[in-house]
This record gives sequence, C-alpha cells and structure tokens, in this order.
Amino acid sequence: MTNISFSQENWGYPPYNRDSFQQIQSLFPTVRITRGEGPTYRFNEATRDLSGLTYAGVDGGTRTVEQMLDDTFTDSFLVVKDGAILTEIYLNQMGPESHHLMNSVSKSFIGALIGIVAAEGSIQVDGLVRDYVPELAESAFQDTTIRTALDMTAAVEFGEDYSDLNADFWMEASVVGWRPALVKPDAPATLFEYALSRQRTEQKEGEKYHYRTILTNVLAMVLERATDTTLPKLLQSRIWSKLGPEQDACIVVDRVGFPYVGAGMNACTRDLARFGQMIVGNGSIAGHQIVPSEWIDDIRYAERRSVDLFAASDYGGMFEGGHYRSQFWVADADRGIIHCIGIHGQSIHMNMTTGTVIVKFSSHPEPADMPLFVDTFLAMDAISESV
Repeated sequence: MTNISFSQENWGYPPYNRDSFQQIQSLFPTVRITRGEGPTYRFNEATRDLSGLTYAGVDGGTRTVEQMLDDTFTDSFLVVKDGAILTEIYLNQMGPESHHLMNSVSKSFIGALIGIVAAEGSIQVDGLVRDYVPELAESAFQDTTIRTALDMTAAVEFGEDYSDLNADFWMEASVVGWRPALVKPDAPATLFEYALSRQRTEQKEGEKYHYRTILTNVLAMVLERATDTTLPKLLQSRIWSKLGPEQDACIVVDRVGFPYVGAGMNACTRDLARFGQMIVGNGSIAGHQIVPSEWIDDIRYAERRSVDLFAASDYGGMFEGGHYRSQFWVADADRGIIHCIGIHGQSIHMNMTTGTVIVKFSSHPEPADMPLFVDTFLAMDAISESV
C-alpha cells in the first residue's frame, strides 16, 4: 500500500484505491457474512513457480506471468489446481487475511444464489420480478423477468459508462456513499428507492445484452421478498458457510441495511478461490452440493441466443464466441472457461476442464482498462491450460 490518506471523496481514484480497496470497512457501512461454525475447507499445497511461464500478450508479443503481475497493479494472485495451491502471491502490503473489494465479482454470488433458491421452489426464473416485488410494477422493471435480469437483457435504461462521472452507475453507487458529490437533496435515499425511480426503458425485454449493475440489485430485492430473509443471511446460509471459508466476508449496505450486491462484497483471496473451486466442481465442494449442477451446466452452455446477443454487444470482442449467463462470463463453453469479473481488475478464472481456479485482486487506476483486463485473461488462460 502507499500509506497515503484516503477518504469517501477520493477512495475510488488512483493512487488512493491502492490502499482503500483493502479497507472498505473503514469507509462505508458494511454487514458481515459470517463463516459459521463449520470446518474450514483446506487446500493442499503443490507449490510451483509460474512467474516465468510465457504467453502471447494483448499486443501479440511474448510476455511472462511475472510481467503481467507487475504491470496490472496486482494485490494478490492465487492459482489452484485440483484443490491444491500452486502459486500464492501477495503484493501492495496485502496478505492472506486481508479483505479486498471484489466489485462486480459480487454479482456471480447472486447468480449462484438464484439457482439455489429456484431449486428450492421459492422463485420461478421465468417469472416477473414484480410478482415478487409488486412496487416494481410502476417502474421500468414492470415487464422484467428474473431471467432477463440475470442475463442483463432487461429493458431498463441505465448507463454503465464508468468514464462518465455522472453515469447512472455512479448515481446508484452514490446511494451507498461511493460518490458523495453526486448526492442531491431530492436523490433516492436507498437502493430500493433508486430502483423505483427508474422509469425509462432503452429496449424491449430480452432484445439486447447490456451490462447494468442495477439488475443485480433488483435480483437481491426479489430474493429477499421470495424467501422473507435478508440477503446477507441468505448468502451466509446457502453459500458462504458451506464453502468452508477461513474468514467472514462483508458487504457494503445502504442506510437501511440493504446490501449493494452489484459491487460491494469484500473477502480474502483464498475464500474467493473456494467459491471458484465450488463452481469448477459443478456446484460442489468437499462433497457438498451447494449450487445445483444443472444450474452450472446452464451457465456454461446457455443457449445460442445468449451467444448471439453477447457477440453483438460492446463486450463481444472480449471473449469471441463467449456469452453472459446468470451473472457469470463464459469465455469458452467447450473448455468450460468461466469468469467472475469486477472493475479495477478483480477476477476469478475457472477452467472446468483442467480443474484450475485463478483469483486476482487488483487496483487498476481506471475501472475498465481493457488492455489490462485482456492481458490478464490471456495469462490466466495460458496458466490453466499448462499446469
């Protein structure tokens, strides 16, 4: 870390984010997602030096993993193969016990949780969100289904251009204090009020893929209403405690305690690897089925329309032939390469064919520096195919 002073006003900007991403709990209200009393899932150790492994970088030149780590503002990097840790690196004064903001990696936890609750019978994935949250009938979500929200193909108008400091993404984030300068006297006071305030649509339901954080937050509202349980308790009981984590996680909340699931979770590196290990295990870890295997299969293979909509989107060039399904990014369905991705360089890479999980926490200066992201993905792909 840089040991410079950060505040709610500057925490998300460089160089302050090099420190602040590891200290979110000191900045904003959070709720803990406790690990419970169960045993810890222990990784085996099979240490390998992967720093010299080469791959073709984003510019076509030969690069090493060590160069990638140096150039992409890495805070931690963990490679697991068949349940054994091959490489574990901490930089920028981060350590195994350090929490780090995962940004939109948070979304994938909601995607997994929807699959669990749907299998329990509490929600219907093709059902309307207003069937569970009736107040949304008077908003841009009146015709939104759980499926179109999951796959980011819903109709609501919402700008997610991170370079626009007045984008809808930042306006919603200001509700939890992330951009205090954007808060106006008549602004929505809670995430729920913000969702209700969205009245305009930008497309027909299911017409296009357009990544929008607000849809994940709406899914969390559906989950709470459908189960009559708070979202942190749902995450704790259905997922977190069952992973055998080392530590509690935490999540940023608004003034009434509703979690900012679109981007606000924080956890340690190894515990994110446990989540990835569960996905690679087709929803199972340590002999416990957490997410239905059918849900994981659907994420991996999806349907042709998901591939076509992704290809036609602004993200199509990031994973050619890939798709977005249930809050997960699928780079290659045949090889089973799935990603959880968050701005500023957060990532879980999962290769279901080789049984590899790679976690990277970072503090990129810019939210969406595509060359840094793509170079990281190329390195991760090379690692998971070679170890």
